[in-house]
Amino acid sequence: MENHTKDSTMNVSSLNCIDLSDDDLHNSVVSLKQACLDCGFFYVINHGINDEFMDDVFEQSKKFFALPLEEKMKVLRNEKHRGYTPVLDELLDPENQVNGDHKEGYYIGIEVPKDDPHWDKPFYGPNPWPDADVLPGWRETMEKYHREALRISKAIARLLALALDLDVDYFDRTEMLGKPIATMRFLRYQGVSDPSNGIYACGAHSDFGMMTLLATDSVTGLQICKDKKATPQKWEYVPPIKGAFIVNLGDMLERWSNGFFKSTLHRVLGNGQERYSIPFFVEPNHDCLVECLPTCKSESNLPKYPPIKCSTYLTQRYKETHAELSIYHQQT
Repeated sequence: MENHTKDSTMNVSSLNCIDLSDDDLHNSVVSLKQACLDCGFFYVINHGINDEFMDDVFEQSKKFFALPLEEKMKVLRNEKHRGYTPVLDELLDPENQVNGDHKEGYYIGIEVPKDDPHWDKPFYGPNPWPDADVLPGWRETMEKYHREALRISKAIARLLALALDLDVDYFDRTEMLGKPIATMRFLRYQGVSDPSNGIYACGAHSDFGMMTLLATDSVTGLQICKDKKATPQKWEYVPPIKGAFIVNLGDMLERWSNGFFKSTLHRVLGNGQERYSIPFFVEPNHDCLVECLPTCKSESNLPKYPPIKCSTYLTQRYKETHAELSIYHQQT
């Protein structure tokens, strides 16, 4: 952080903070709506997860990444995007990156057993888990965190519905967040980024789905660019706040809202310190048809995007950014 802030073009962003325990619902909705119009990034506090549990989740994440590579490769990312992703696996900004992201990760989705009628859908299915003898209690901690993060995400979705002049439970429907695609990813960033030479901890991108709930440690690195069309682009740091989540909207919600709400470019710069974060990606049901919301169109503001099925859209986006799995299988 210290080296980067010496650059006069680098600023620290000021984001709205949404208190989920606030009794003044109107105030929360107004503040959220302003954040979504401005940049699609905001903080969420008083969400019901205590600091002790979050500390345990991060500790468990560190234990996994501390394993030998050989052990981590036993749970390599599969075709359903579950499991371990090695360093350089993901390339989010091919125009500016010389290689992939300098991070490693682990995807965990909603656990759906093989006897479930929906298990064969692209983003459902059983998760690969590290050996319980190697990481005792790991799975139980991660599954509990997944449930808690989904609970919070649904609470935020109700505020988003009101901010879009929809019924408060609009996104609670079965075809939307009643049976969602919800994927969390544990990440470890390493190394020193050098944007002038195309080296990034995480390349510039906007998220694919509806929204992302981000937990992060105390190491600064996340940056946002509120105006992606500006030349040169202006990047601002989003400082971590203990006990708060950073929430950002994804491309799917921008598409759903007809461009009304913003999905903003963001990236991560490494400064030599290890940095851990946990993004939780929330999308509607596989079969949800993402088309312009009824409150976001009019005769003078026609839909800007054609309807598309959620799973079709996500499959396309994942394919664009991840390395072919065959590369790793050839190496092992």
